[in-house]
Amino acid sequence: MVRIAGVNLPNKKLPYALSYIYGIGFSLGMKIAKELNIDPNKKTEELTSEEISKIQNYIEKNLKVENDLKREIQENIKRLIRINCYRGIRHVKKLPVRGQRTRTNSRTVRGNVRHTVTSGKRKLEKK
Repeated sequence: MVRIAGVNLPNKKLPYALSYIYGIGFSLGMKIAKELNIDPNKKTEELTSEEISKIQNYIEKNLKVENDLKREIQENIKRLIRINCYRGIRHVKKLPVRGQRTRTNSRTVRGNVRHTVTSGKRKLEKK
């Protein structure tokens, strides 16, 4: 099993396998393969140790992935909250940040569940 950036990659074609690394998607995986002159149709188990080290070095030098990227995103959110801007307030309230409507959608974000309206009468207990 190939291990790059602390992630065990499955035996799939290279761009799909690289997308298992947080911060790398399919298109970036294709770009990496083309820049390093590696066949994107190769599966990860077919890669030589030289190709694996090329990929690893490229990712370490040029990209922020995994924990570094997650940490940077969290710092950005904390900064927004600290300066008390609109987006920061939306993060604190756990509401959509990017302008989505909340009247009918975003039930899962708001924690709302659809409630049915009842008559308000007490139900008689059966004996």
